[in-house]
Amino acid sequence: MSLRPSFAPAATRHWIGVAALLPLSLYAQGKAPRPMELKDWYRVATLSQPAISPDGKRVAVTVTTVREADNKRHQEIWVVPTDGGSAQRWTSPGTESSAPRWSPDGSWLLFSSTRPGGDLRGPGTAWALRADAPGGEAIQTRAYPAGSVPASGRFAVWSEALPADTATTRDDPYARMGPMSRPPFDAITRPADPARYDGRHVVDMAYKSNERGFVPGRRTARTWRPLQVWSQVLGDTARTQLTTAAYSHRGATVSPDGQWIAFVADAALRPDSVVELERDSLARLPYDRARDEAERNDADIYVMPATGGAPRKVATWMGTESDLAWSPDSRRIAFIGRPGRTKSARVYVVAAAGGPPINLIRAWSYEPSNIEWLPNGALQFSAEVGGRTGLFRADAAGRQPPRELLGGRRRMSGFSYDSAGARVAWVATSLTAPTELYVAGADGSGERKLTGFNDALNAEVAWADAERFTYRSVGDLEIEAWLMKPYGYQPGRKYPLVLYIHGGPHSAYGENWFDEFQNLAAMGMWVLFTNPRGSSGYGADFTYSTRGRWGLEDYDDLMKAVEIASKRPDVDAARLGATGGSYGGFMTTWMATKTNAFKAIQTDRTITDWTYWYGASDAQGLTEFEFFGKPWDNQTLYDTLSPIRYVQKVRTPMLIVQSEEDHRTPMGSAEMWFMSLKKQGVPVELVRYPRSNHDLSRAGEPWLLVDRLGRLRQWFSYWLQDARPGRTTAAGPQ
Repeated sequence: MSLRPSFAPAATRHWIGVAALLPLSLYAQGKAPRPMELKDWYRVATLSQPAISPDGKRVAVTVTTVREADNKRHQEIWVVPTDGGSAQRWTSPGTESSAPRWSPDGSWLLFSSTRPGGDLRGPGTAWALRADAPGGEAIQTRAYPAGSVPASGRFAVWSEALPADTATTRDDPYARMGPMSRPPFDAITRPADPARYDGRHVVDMAYKSNERGFVPGRRTARTWRPLQVWSQVLGDTARTQLTTAAYSHRGATVSPDGQWIAFVADAALRPDSVVELERDSLARLPYDRARDEAERNDADIYVMPATGGAPRKVATWMGTESDLAWSPDSRRIAFIGRPGRTKSARVYVVAAAGGPPINLIRAWSYEPSNIEWLPNGALQFSAEVGGRTGLFRADAAGRQPPRELLGGRRRMSGFSYDSAGARVAWVATSLTAPTELYVAGADGSGERKLTGFNDALNAEVAWADAERFTYRSVGDLEIEAWLMKPYGYQPGRKYPLVLYIHGGPHSAYGENWFDEFQNLAAMGMWVLFTNPRGSSGYGADFTYSTRGRWGLEDYDDLMKAVEIASKRPDVDAARLGATGGSYGGFMTTWMATKTNAFKAIQTDRTITDWTYWYGASDAQGLTEFEFFGKPWDNQTLYDTLSPIRYVQKVRTPMLIVQSEEDHRTPMGSAEMWFMSLKKQGVPVELVRYPRSNHDLSRAGEPWLLVDRLGRLRQWFSYWLQDARPGRTTAAGPQ
């Protein structure tokens, strides 16, 4: 293909319709759509976790909105008729509710909530609402924990660990100390006075987490708690523990005939403690590529009687198995298998009685997720096809490639089927529309949009669309990219362009509404985003082609996209910017050392020194895998790929954004970069956000998240549009 791109165009149920919640739109008043303003972010509703009722007549969905005055997000359960009608709120607006799921007979809607407890008390427990009677109070229950899906009409099974033993004795001198202040198991040192020490005592590597902050290590609890299989008769509150083994039973699911339970476990049924200690021992050894990357069989599929009993291995299969799904006749099991860490996942089917697994999608280009085996025998799954999502049906004999049932330029998720396998519900988003709820026949026919939570906002705001194009890069590899049009675009004019670089590196941009892109497009800028090699959605070979080569060919992929876009007559090649977070943060600092093509850069959650990062982050396994070992195994590579080694070359003005509680890309990288640029006289600003971790831009406090969006506007407007502080732009005062 030529390098010339191809562009392609709680309690009480509240019966309130969507329209009652939404203000009269400007569109209805005859006013033209306007550019996005920062305050619009607070109005976007996000739909997730759809659950269609067993009879296919209703869909429950979690609706997340933002309460701006309270600086927090709010979640409710809404229910929508599949044959048409208004969405109705089923949970109290005064409490948080999420993760809806139906009882197999459809008479109860179960959900998770942190509301004050009833007889059971305590946050994070399950609640239920009568679905076959009008109104009524929610009742608290221990039934059907979040994430479990009843697989038969009689009882549900799931995997769950026994609760930790938190009991302490009266003579325990450390009983009143915090969990990280207490001396860990087998620690050598002890506090001189337990009442006066409130620091952290660490002996394990895993002592902090980006999501949870500082956490006690495994040995502090003195025991591993393997996942056991539990069972519960539907309609009862008593839970039965079916297993007591020292190994974990993962992904337990019961066969349609109610006779068998399938699960995934260690291939040799070794205790969790032995497996963990073995991994710890291997982690201490020098990196050996042949040893560490050799194919191995870490887990296998087992079946056991539904009443409990000895497990039987279904097959010894090299690789990892997940997403177990029983055939309607209970004779076969489908699963997603990944033969090796850097190999593409496939859909396999194996006889429950034993035998070799059969690959149903062979060498198909993409990777499956969320298998569902329907009552009519159809085996369906979703997959990321580059930047979009598709729903597919596998050929039962594995002779033909999967057939796409639902697709288009959009991202879809949360596929949920009714008990007959006749209907499927999901949430979807496109470049110009936030998430809404949809339903169709399970074969993809008769698709309909069910909700309009964002319709009024969509009518007011001119969300920018993007042209999709592909191009050939180093090694003749095809790369997918998008160019989003600036608000107020007029032919014959030139506009500045900002390149966005995603994180991961094994994530991807795509056909979905994204606040960050819309934020800059509203300011009258082109937004260029692309999925360079290393991105997901294009098969494992593409995804893992950057191992040991971060900042090399992937950098070329990005710069080739900039080169192509810059040749357009409506792009001002003298006013280019770049921004990115996490891996994108690394890449933006790396770019600043390699090119002066950009007039301004914003770097988010950056990494500037890989050796520092290895010691300070919560994810050492990332570079051990990507850079072929620990720093002392491959110090030259760690140094060679560290932007700080070349910081003297940087001349581009940079805005640095970092979170104080980010344990994935800790603050030290940003501090080193800021001080280095400042010493050299390069224009630089560092914005540090409190009470925030690595997920600030996605799930941080609303006020701080919007503040960050505003600073991106200001930074690029200043350098690319000559907008001075306080100056009014096309999108209003900044």
